[in-house]
Formats: sequence, C-alpha cells, structure tokens
Amino acid sequence: MVSPPRPTETETEDGTRRERKGGHADLTAGSARSLLLTILGELVWPTSEPAWTSSLLYVMNGLGIEEKTARQAIVRGADSGWIEPERSGREVAWSMSSQLAEVFETGSRRVESLSDPFLDWDGNWLILLVTIPLALRTSRKKLYGGLEWAGFGNPTAGVWLTPHSERRAQVNELVGSLGLTEATMSFLGHTDSIGLSEEQIVRSGWDLDALARRYEEVQRRFADPRPAPGDDTLFTHIRVLAELQRLPFSDPQLPEALLPGWVGRRVTSHLQDLRRAWAPEVHARWAELNAASTG
Repeated sequence: MVSPPRPTETETEDGTRRERKGGHADLTAGSARSLLLTILGELVWPTSEPAWTSSLLYVMNGLGIEEKTARQAIVRGADSGWIEPERSGREVAWSMSSQLAEVFETGSRRVESLSDPFLDWDGNWLILLVTIPLALRTSRKKLYGGLEWAGFGNPTAGVWLTPHSERRAQVNELVGSLGLTEATMSFLGHTDSIGLSEEQIVRSGWDLDALARRYEEVQRRFADPRPAPGDDTLFTHIRVLAELQRLPFSDPQLPEALLPGWVGRRVTSHLQDLRRAWAPEVHARWAELNAASTG
C-alpha cells in the first residue's frame, strides 16, 4: 500500500517541529510541507513538467509561507525523495519522483471518493484483530496511521474494521511490511445481533461528531468564495485543495446505509465543484508563472 507521507513529527509554519496531539503523525494544515505537497499534486503532477524553485516560492509566498521556510520545505521534500533537482545555471528545476507520483495516484482516488455515497455496499465488514508484540511496538504508529488512511475504525482495543473490503490488498501489504502478519487475524462478514449494534459500532469506531464540526467549519470558510482573477484564484484554489487532501485521513467514507445524509459528502462535493470551476484558469496561471522563470 502506498499512502501520503506522514512524518513522525509535524512542521509548523515557522519551521519548528512538534508532535501531533494524540501521537498520530500528520502534516499540519497550512504547514509549508503540506502546502508544497498540495502544489506539487495539483500543478506539477498533471503535466509532468518540472517546476522551477522560483515558481514554487512564488505560490508558497502567496499562501503566507515565508521564503526561508518555503526553501526549507523544498529541501526537505528532496531529502524525503519527493522531488528530484536538475540545475540550470543558478536556477533549479524540480521533477516529481515516481514514488510521489504513485502517492498522488492513490490519494487522488481517495479524495474523489469522499463525496461517493457508496450505495453498492454489500453489508460486509473487513475486520482485523491485531496484537502488536513487544518487540514490534515501534510499528504501532505506522500501523495505526496506515489503517486510518485506509478508512479503518477502532471501536475497541485491538479491533479495527472498515466497510471497504476492497482495500484488503493494501492492508495486507501494510501488515506484512511491518512484520505483523503472525500477529493479525482478519475476518469478512456481516454484523450479528450479539453485542453492539451496527450504529453503536460506527459511533465507537470513529469520532464522527468532531469530524462533522470540522466539515461545517470548512463549509463556512468556502461557502461562496469569489476570488479575483489571476493570483487570487490560484491561491484560493490551493487552499481548497489543501483542505480536500487532508480529509481522507479522518473521513472513513462510510456508506449511506451506515451514515445517511453525511455532511462530509455534501461539503466535499462543493469543494470539488469549486476545484473544477477554477482549474482551467489556475493551470493557465501556473504555466505562465513557470514559463517566466529563467533557468
């Protein structure tokens, strides 16, 4: 399974680092590295054309990232294997690595699926029972992060489950890569009448109230944006995408049958509409900026 980069620490806009509350690693909203990923995924990946340093800095500066911090993010992106440099005179052009292209391929499908009501769900749950041996305890964060990205909930200790049984191959790869195959059992099937109801399982497995509040805040922020043509549209577009690309980490994309009328489907559909409406102008502006940079 390939999932978006999730460093062990988060990076703030001033370049400092901190642990994410709760111990789950992530990229903080609006951080330099998070915005760099969004820019690469939205503006560079679709064309496969290299991006000049000055072009990346222009957009990051326009999003409120200071130049020093933006340059650090680019260097760290290269150190992480996301981008590869090619020098031309005093300028550097950055090409995306095949590793990051694969990340965007996977991530883009997840982002697109957020508004899908998943009406063809067959009622089956993929259930994992995982007991992490003491010798492999350092794998815990990677396992939890990978399972959350795959849409799994954790209703009780050691139990993870998802209605997305089609993701079993990527989860099998995750478990195997962490050396946890012998510590994991999996089951596929419907819930029964013993114990918690399906509704109770859903409420125990995910903090949907907090997620709904987050979606409502995003909706308020982008209810009716009317950016001016040019840079204002470009920067607003990237801010919308930054929100969209973070949501699969917390939204399990539960079927309509389990979560009818979910606010997340409505909000993500609205954000995708904004994205499609602005895309032609945004990509034209980016092409203009990148072409104007000298190598």
